[in-house]
Amino acid sequence: MADAAEHSGANGHAGVIGGSGRLGAARLLLWAVAGILAVRQAAAVLRVPPGEWLAEFRLPGSFPGSLYDGGQFTATPFAGLVLKPFLALAAPSLEVAWTCVTLLVVAAVGLVAARALPDPVPRRTALLAAPVLVGLMMVSLPVRAAASPGQTAVLPVLLVLLALFRVSGERPAGFLVGLAAALQPALLLFAPLLWLTGRRPTAKTAAATFAGATALSWAALPRDSRAYWVDHLAGTGLGGAPDSLANQSVHGALLRLGLSGPAEILLYAALAAAVAWVGLRRAVRYARDGQLLLAVAVTGCVAVAVAPTGWRHQLLWVLLAVAGKVGKRAADRPVWPVAVVLAMTLPSDVLLPNLAALAPVRDNVLLLAALAAACAVPFLPRSSPHWREPVPTAYGRPAAARWSRVPLLPLWRRVLSRPNLLLELLLIRVGYSLYSHIRAAAPSSRSIAEGNGSRIHAVERALGIDIEHAVNHAVVNTPWLEEFFNFYYTSFHFVVPLTILAVLYWRRPGDYRWARASLGLATVLALIGFWLYPLAPPRLMPALGFIDTVHGPQDLANPQYGAMTAISNQYAAMPSLHFGWSLWCGIVIITLAPKAWQKLLGALHPLITVCAIVATANHWVLDAVGGAAVVGAGFGLVHVLSGPRGALPAGAGVPRPREPERVGAATRGRA
Repeated sequence: MADAAEHSGANGHAGVIGGSGRLGAARLLLWAVAGILAVRQAAAVLRVPPGEWLAEFRLPGSFPGSLYDGGQFTATPFAGLVLKPFLALAAPSLEVAWTCVTLLVVAAVGLVAARALPDPVPRRTALLAAPVLVGLMMVSLPVRAAASPGQTAVLPVLLVLLALFRVSGERPAGFLVGLAAALQPALLLFAPLLWLTGRRPTAKTAAATFAGATALSWAALPRDSRAYWVDHLAGTGLGGAPDSLANQSVHGALLRLGLSGPAEILLYAALAAAVAWVGLRRAVRYARDGQLLLAVAVTGCVAVAVAPTGWRHQLLWVLLAVAGKVGKRAADRPVWPVAVVLAMTLPSDVLLPNLAALAPVRDNVLLLAALAAACAVPFLPRSSPHWREPVPTAYGRPAAARWSRVPLLPLWRRVLSRPNLLLELLLIRVGYSLYSHIRAAAPSSRSIAEGNGSRIHAVERALGIDIEHAVNHAVVNTPWLEEFFNFYYTSFHFVVPLTILAVLYWRRPGDYRWARASLGLATVLALIGFWLYPLAPPRLMPALGFIDTVHGPQDLANPQYGAMTAISNQYAAMPSLHFGWSLWCGIVIITLAPKAWQKLLGALHPLITVCAIVATANHWVLDAVGGAAVVGAGFGLVHVLSGPRGALPAGAGVPRPREPERVGAATRGRA
């Protein structure tokens, strides 16, 4: 027994060492990714020509006149005094120094914020949080904007974090907060937070430091100070019009909505006061609850929202709000972090369609994220029973596979519960937007596409399946049939897949994930085909006599082939996702539908679709073959990676004892 215990202890020790080794490797990999992203960001900044760089870096001594004569410099006069020593460097050295300092400050923010996560934090999370947060900040919109010349928005964030988490002593901490407010005046709201949480000496020192730094800048730069504080009302209008999309504050949003004059000012003042009141109350509550990092993030979001100008490079506070936990279920926990990361890293047109009705939301995505963090998101208190242990996700036992190595990814477990709807909508929208952008950016050389079209046509002639011309003209000569295929081609491509996904989401959530994954993988494979094989569809092949029934007559002598080319890549034809997605719909319906007539409709949809894409001259027959291939590969990859579609509920599948055994056991018991 002693030998067994010793062996067990040795195995446990080896397991700990192995786990530590994997954790260390993952941490190194994440830091490497963060470093690559930092190098990429530095390269993007250093590509700016020196003349343009210095034109934006309008500081005392670099140009005659005021800091604000050019309208590019948006920081406070005190920031101008702080940045003046940089002017001693030559232009190339100034670019390199400024970029390096900015990126180092970003890395320091990530390190301090990761160590400020509220207890208890699992060791794995604590070790991996810093590189993940630094990597996210490197690709975020605020850091990309803050790396431009003359911007100091990241430095106040670091000063506040150092003051509240790393500096010991009330007065040194207040001094750092006051300096941050002198660089970004709205951050003076941290003084009420400190006062209301019992750190009154820190709050007093912060206010005094802000007043002293502002007075120093008035004495050194009276003209610039008057321009900033009086003429431009704390910087309003500097660096761009107040109603520009770059101003993600309540004031900027009201101006974009068309409000102006005294009515807009009164409404802005009322809304700013309400946001400050609600946000600071929430921040105080989170600070007293032991979630100081969340309290800091909420206060920073309030500061940017209520300032007259909340420029994009000042919104790094929103990303820090991922420290809060939202949702009682484990499946709901990723919703808030994913929403914040998407809002802070992707352009707004990727998150929302370009529709006029959505313009007020799309133009203010960052502001809405800040307001949500400050006033609306129901972050869990640490006293909640779900803080440490959320309601677990229900996983199914994998069904038996024919091959022993399937699934290749055992961690890809089948979830039986319904996924969070908001998270699904976000991912579907972002996924489709990225698909559209990648498809539009795929190679679109006319000569290559037409050459590939000629080869496809020749192969079809050799196989005896070149039916496109005959079918196209037969349909054109039958008006009702042409109208039907045009309607089917333009109307059902998106409606049917989305309807199937919606029904599966509501009625069969386990199968929804299977279907969604197969569709996503098939679409990714199709994008690879668009990149590798640009192909002209029949309607864009000169001299072959095809008629474009959907888009109307095309001027084939014009390389643009009409207005459609400006909308999407017209040579992304192989494989045909029109047919591929319809085939996916048919397979899902035939597999899951309970009734025969439903299965029949599922089989008819890809059949009618292949007729439509050929009849309208939008695809070759072999394009449909390519679409079928990527869909088959999508289903196959899901099967190989995660196992068969079927999944038993947890605890199911346990064999029940046979009746004779129970009878025999009972007999033996009586004996």
